Amino acid sequence: IGQPAPKTSLPPILALKSMPGIAPDDLKGKVTVLNIFASWCGPCRDEHPVLMELAKDGRFQLNGVNYKDKPENAAAFLNELGNPFAKIGSDVSGRAGIDWGVYGVPETYVIGPDGVIRYKHVGPLDTESAKMLVDEAAKAAAP
Repeated sequence: IGQPAPKTSLPPILALKSMPGIAPDDLKGKVTVLNIFASWCGPCRDEHPVLMELAKDGRFQLNGVNYKDKPENAAAFLNELGNPFAKIGSDVSGRAGIDWGVYGVPETYVIGPDGVIRYKHVGPLDTESAKMLVDEAAKAAAP
């Protein structure tokens, strides 16, 4: 928190047609909420309805990083539960996760328009933690 977001450049999940990956510039210029998830992660499945609701909030862009996952499994997960993300980067090797300091999945970050990490939530989001996350995103958007 308080540090520039890592310069993350991740390819798209090829099994998801027309869904862009993530480039460093995607984390600047607007408030971004970045969720690290995987299809093999039970708590990721539990938090998914919360992410679907967060995606409706126009004050920030919700992006995802698919962590140490098979592309076809990630696509099946999102096709089954819905895709809340504007962009998704595929981190098959886990290298980007190391750069971000990921302890485990899920983890969610709020990045300000200046590209600085403002908030980090470790573990699955629920209604209460999502409200806190949205509050932090609103603070990040304030001049």
